[in-house]
Amino acid sequence: MAALANLRLIPVVDLKGGMVVHAREGRRAEYRPVQSRLCNGAQAETVVDALLRLHPFRSLYVADLDAIQRHGSNLDTLKTIRRRFPNLDLWVDTGIADQLGLDAWLRDNIGRPVIGSETLLDAEFMSFARDHCADLSPVLSLDFLGEEFKGPQALLADTPRYWPKRVLAMNLRRVGSDAGPDIALIESLAAKAPNCEVYAAGGVRSVEDLKRVAVAGAAGALIATALHDGRLGSPELSQFMNPAQER
Repeated sequence: MAALANLRLIPVVDLKGGMVVHAREGRRAEYRPVQSRLCNGAQAETVVDALLRLHPFRSLYVADLDAIQRHGSNLDTLKTIRRRFPNLDLWVDTGIADQLGLDAWLRDNIGRPVIGSETLLDAEFMSFARDHCADLSPVLSLDFLGEEFKGPQALLADTPRYWPKRVLAMNLRRVGSDAGPDIALIESLAAKAPNCEVYAAGGVRSVEDLKRVAVAGAAGALIATALHDGRLGSPELSQFMNPAQER
C-alpha cells in the first residue's frame, strides 16, 4: 500500500475554444465538450472545482489544444484557473517550441511549462528550457501516436541527456480510449533514466491500471475519462493518498 500511496495522480483538463473537451485517441478535430458525472457544463472553473471536490489533487495538467495546434489560445482561461486555484501546481502545455514561446510563457506566469515533443524541431531546445526556467522545472512530454514517436529522435537516445526531472509517457492513441495504459512505453522510458520521474499519460481506466503503472516504474499518472465517468471515484482515489504528500 505504501508504494501505491506514493503514486502521484494528476487530473487532466483539455481546453478547446474556451471549454473543457473530452480527448479521444488524438483525434483533436472530433473533441467535444466534456460530459461529466462530477458537474454540469464544461466551463473550466466548474470542471476544476468538481475535480478538487472529488479528491485533494495537488497538481493539474492542462493542454491548451488551440495553442498546440496554432489555432489561437486559451490564455484567459488559463489565467482564470491560476487565479481561482492558486495552490494548484499547474502543468500546462501551450505548444512551446522555441525561446520566444518559452519567454512568453514565463512572462504570463501561469505555472509549470510542459513541452511536448510533437511541437519541437530541435531536441537541443530542451537543454535551453531546462536551464532557462530551472525554478519551474519544466516537464517533457514524449508524444507517441500508437507506435510512432512524434518529435526529434534524439530525445529517445539511450542516454537521455535532454530530459528534465519529469517526463510524460504520452500515447495519444490511448487517451480517452478503453485500451489501458501503455505499460511497455512506461517501462522503456523508466529504464532509460532511473533518476527521472516518468508519468503515465493515456488510457488509465481503473485502480488495477494504476497498480500496473506503479509496478512498471511510473512516479504518477495523468487521468481524465475515468474520473468523469465514475470508474475512479473518491473511494478508489483514496488508496493513492499519501497524507504527508497531499498536505
